[in-house]
Amino acid sequence: MTTLLEARYRTVLRLLPDYYRRAREEEMVEVYLWDLDRDTQDQSRPTLGEVASVAALAVRTRLAANGAPRPYALLGSAVRHFALFAVLLQAATAVVDRVLELTWASTHGAREWDIFLSGFTGHGPTPAVVEIAVWVLPLLWPVGFFALVHDRRRLAQVSVLLAALPSLWPLVGPLVSGTVPGAPWFAAAFALFAWASALALCAGHHRDAPAALLPAGSPGLVFAACCVVTGASEVLLPAMSDAAWAPAMCFVVGSLGWLVWHGRHADRSAACGAPALAALGLLLLAVRVATLYTWLGVPVPAALVGGALAQAVVLTLLVVGLGAVARRDLASR
Repeated sequence: MTTLLEARYRTVLRLLPDYYRRAREEEMVEVYLWDLDRDTQDQSRPTLGEVASVAALAVRTRLAANGAPRPYALLGSAVRHFALFAVLLQAATAVVDRVLELTWASTHGAREWDIFLSGFTGHGPTPAVVEIAVWVLPLLWPVGFFALVHDRRRLAQVSVLLAALPSLWPLVGPLVSGTVPGAPWFAAAFALFAWASALALCAGHHRDAPAALLPAGSPGLVFAACCVVTGASEVLLPAMSDAAWAPAMCFVVGSLGWLVWHGRHADRSAACGAPALAALGLLLLAVRVATLYTWLGVPVPAALVGGALAQAVVLTLLVVGLGAVARRDLASR
């Protein structure tokens, strides 16, 4: 006769995918009930630690690697590719933004330098700490990227979670500090972009996942190329540059390069790169649209609006094209 505790364990185990539960459910239930007195089982419940352990296992088995059923292996591969590409993009953007900001402030006279420093001083200790954290923590994106490609997964996970924290401040700050809220849709889109990148890394690159590998090139060379493209898009076209411009341009150039490389190689080992890039492009398109939405009814230079609209069109076409490549690749696997 099934006890109430056994039924509760089986309910928790429903978090696991069917293929894993069919193979391991009976064994797991037997382990959970091994040293428990049957007369007391109706008064017991699974512990919070056991539920958390099953939930973590459910994530790992759904984002599985080789050996799992095809849908789970493909989903896991797509999430890992998405995390790798998204963290690379975040890393290049964080470094370039801060290098350009420091270069401008230090080369345009004392007034510009004072303006830069005033963002961290003169507002009290707590706002100063917040501003320093908002400026410094995103520099952990490159730490997370290089830790990931060198298979230091725990360091990569901690780094990207800390790096994503500043994206929440525009949403949380007005609630806890009394500051004037900015553009909520813009802030929400950027927070979604940051946290989707961080959580995909934490979930997809679990202990059973294969090591992260770039489709082509060494990590240092690819990172440097992304920084060059990101920086050039801001330096050469400053009239069109806003917060979404540089990462979107880097994505456009990188995706086109990936499509060229993918078309010339018969190897389809990186076939899940296409759905990953399509998902990343969709997120960047959401950021771009949110930026345009904040400009409604506001006098904005025509070059800025024109560049943003053109970028939105290009992103849309790329997402559609990558989606078509993804369908073809997944059908061939």
